[in-house]
Amino acid sequence: MIMHKVTTLNQFIIERQAEIPGATGEFSRLLHHIGIAAKKVHREVNKAGLVDILGKVGSINVQGEDQQKLDVYADKTFMDELRASGECCGVATEENQDIVVFEEGLSKDGKYIICMDPLDGSSNIDVNVSVGTIFSIYKRISPIGEPLVMDDFFQPGTEQVAAGYVIYGSSTMLVYTSGNGVNGFTLDTSIGEFCLSHPNMQTPESGKIYSINEGNYVNFPVGVKKFIKYCQEKDETTKRPYTSRYIGSLVADFHRNMLKGGVFLYPQTSSHPTGKLRLLYECNPMAFIAEQSGGLATDGERRIMEIKPEALHQRVPLYTGSRNMVQKVQEFLTFFNNI
Repeated sequence: MIMHKVTTLNQFIIERQAEIPGATGEFSRLLHHIGIAAKKVHREVNKAGLVDILGKVGSINVQGEDQQKLDVYADKTFMDELRASGECCGVATEENQDIVVFEEGLSKDGKYIICMDPLDGSSNIDVNVSVGTIFSIYKRISPIGEPLVMDDFFQPGTEQVAAGYVIYGSSTMLVYTSGNGVNGFTLDTSIGEFCLSHPNMQTPESGKIYSINEGNYVNFPVGVKKFIKYCQEKDETTKRPYTSRYIGSLVADFHRNMLKGGVFLYPQTSSHPTGKLRLLYECNPMAFIAEQSGGLATDGERRIMEIKPEALHQRVPLYTGSRNMVQKVQEFLTFFNNI
């Protein structure tokens, strides 16, 4: 029997640590604790139908959305693990109005801050649809030993040290980049470890999938409406019509398009004139991963990662995925915006 070498997430991080400028063991420990939290959330997601963890808590989060029990569980789990790492001094999450600062123990002198959506797509959990976690890692810019400031969190996406997501689906995968490509790790439940399964992930330059909630069609910008019609037209040279696939979970839609080729669109609408997805802990990390895998991410006018954050829960439109498809969306938006 041929034995294949298995590379765990921890082994991989240590081997690749030299890619992070100035990093020593701190970054490795931080990602290790993110992996532990992901395993705990995986456990709860996979037994969700058997225990009392489905449904709403009865409270509303800062976005005006009903909090699901799993939202609260994931938020607490990641917060506890990040605090335990001793390397993270503060966190911004979807579930908290303000930043959470760790002021006890080693954490107060941590080098890193985290922006994250602990459980993306949680409203889908009741119907057994894939959900995920999204995270973004920055080095703090305020002096170590002094209180964190908002500017620590208001760094553009270009300053990300690393970003990633976990998708809890038919298998659980952790995908991350530290600026030198994108690698995916699948959770092997038999040994309780994330193992390298998708090295050097690449987004195809073109694809046949477009992902958008077409139920909001009437409220979309004209350029987006025209692009949707373009996707639906028959044209053999460009292999159209394209296939419409929309799960309603950013992580799941993004993950599929990265593997198969496609474009994800979440434009502004009349009810959300600045867009709905959050820049700090949804769009920036996904944009970093998209670019590192050969794709693109824009808000229709600007590169996502160059947008200077102005608010903790700032919303922006998002167009991301295969390079050629994002560029085509941009062409439609530019043309019809200038008419």
